[in-house]
Amino acid sequence: MTTGRRRRVIVGITGASGSILGVRMLERLRELDIESHLIMSAWGARTLEHETTWTAAEVRQLADFTHKPGDLGACVSSGSFHTDGMIVAPCSMKTLAAIACGYTEDLVARAADVVLKERRRLVLLAREAPLSEIHLENMLKLARMGVSIVPPVPAFYNRPKTLDEVVDYIVTRALDQVGIISEEAPRWDGNMTKQRP
Repeated sequence: MTTGRRRRVIVGITGASGSILGVRMLERLRELDIESHLIMSAWGARTLEHETTWTAAEVRQLADFTHKPGDLGACVSSGSFHTDGMIVAPCSMKTLAAIACGYTEDLVARAADVVLKERRRLVLLAREAPLSEIHLENMLKLARMGVSIVPPVPAFYNRPKTLDEVVDYIVTRALDQVGIISEEAPRWDGNMTKQRP
């Protein structure tokens, strides 16, 4: 029997570069009326304030619920708390390694571990360059478990004119991975010439 609850997604923001991706993810979930549960690591907050004009407090206001990164008793740390999945945007290599090894010292890794064990969708916007063999091995291990590894790589066929357009495209593609489909972003249709100026 279904309860008809709102869709629910966990969003992790960690210390990798690209924190605007997590901000825009929260904005899109709000626009789509999808319940969001935010976990922002201490380094995620620090990187956010270095890279953007947003404060951590302002970003927390975008989420329906926020959880402290050290609170392993939060609702999202239990499989009995049903979600439609989790997106870590951006995902640091430290967080990726912790998830790959089941090292659940903080709530981002614990929530991801729960999503994995419950066979829900886990999407990692893994951000690092260049990638070491360790990074690649951890990504391969997770991909074999069904995790979607979505590096924040821009598309160019849609001829983005602003950084906002690039961010929106990446966020849209990440949301696709948890079954949240938005038709607002340009998509490849085999004949993109019609979009050219």
